[in-house]
Amino acid sequence: MKRRAFAAAAVAATVAPVAMAQALPTTPVRLVVGFPPGGGTDVLARLLAHKLGPMWGTTVIVDNRAGASGTIAADQVARVAADGATLLMAHVSSHGIAPGLPKKLGYSAERDFTAISLVGATPQMLICGADQPVKTVPGLIDLCRKNPGKIIFGSAGSGSAQHLALELFKLQAKVDVLHVPYKGSAPLVNDMLGGQIQYSFEGMTTATPLVRDGRMAALAQTRPRRSKTHPTVPTLAELGFAGFDASIWFGLVAPRGLPPALVARMNADVNTVLAMPDVVDKLEQYGAEDGGGSPQRFDEFMRQERAKWAQVIKSANVTGES
Repeated sequence: MKRRAFAAAAVAATVAPVAMAQALPTTPVRLVVGFPPGGGTDVLARLLAHKLGPMWGTTVIVDNRAGASGTIAADQVARVAADGATLLMAHVSSHGIAPGLPKKLGYSAERDFTAISLVGATPQMLICGADQPVKTVPGLIDLCRKNPGKIIFGSAGSGSAQHLALELFKLQAKVDVLHVPYKGSAPLVNDMLGGQIQYSFEGMTTATPLVRDGRMAALAQTRPRRSKTHPTVPTLAELGFAGFDASIWFGLVAPRGLPPALVARMNADVNTVLAMPDVVDKLEQYGAEDGGGSPQRFDEFMRQERAKWAQVIKSANVTGES
C-alpha cells in the first residue's frame, strides 16, 4: 500500500501544475453511485467526496441511483453535460461486464465516458458455509467432477460480478455446477447460512465479516496476489488457475468530452486523496488496492476488463437473464 501511495503522490505532483489552471465547477458536484448506500462502492465514494469537496471549494454530493448492476446510473450520467458537475463511480458491472452481455445498453462504456482515475480493486472470495465438509479448492473440484450439475453455487444475480467469477472458475476448472442467481447478496447469504446454497463467489466486503465470525469458510480469493486483509487465504492463481483475476473494481469517470485540463486536475486531486494516510487505511480495510495513476492507465484497464469478460460471456454463453 505504501508503494501505491507513493505512486499516487508522484503522479499528482507531476500533473498538478498544469491541472491547477483549469477552473472547477462552481456548483455542487454530484458523484453518482449505481448501488445502494452502505455497500463498498458507496462507502468509498463518500470517502472521496468528503476529501474532494474542500479541495474543490464546493460540496461533493453522493447520489445513489441503484439498479441493474449500476447500469441505470451509468446511463443517466452518460447523458449529462461534460462540465465536471456530474461524475460517476464506474464499477466492474457497469463498465466491465455489462458491455459484453447480450442485453442492449443505453450507453457505450467505451465511447460515452472520460476516465479520470481507478480508485481501487478488491478480490472476491470463494466461500461456503462453515458446515460444508469440503473446504479446499482441490476438494471442491473433485466434488464437482463426481457430481456434475449437482453442486449448488449461488450468485448475487445473473450477469453479476459474482456470477462471472463463477463462470471463469467453471471454464478453467472444467466443471459443471448448478448456478442459482439471487437478487443481491443479502438473500444469497441467508440461504447459504441456511444450507440451501453450498458455495458462492462473493465480494470481500460482504464475505469478510462472515468468514471472521466463523459462519463461512474461505477457500480462495480471486486477485493475482493475496489481499492484506486475508493473508492466509490462497489465490486461485496460486492453486493452479493461471492468470485468474475476478476483481470488483471501481473508479471515477465523467461524461464524454470533459476538457483535458479538467481531467488532469481531477486526476491529480484523486491521486492526492488516495495517498492520504487515513484514506490508505480505509482502503486497506476494504481490501481495495492498486488505485491511482493516470487517466490513460484507467482507460486501458477498463478496455482490458471489457475484453476479458466479453470472452468469458461468449465462452460460457451467459445471457444475463435469470
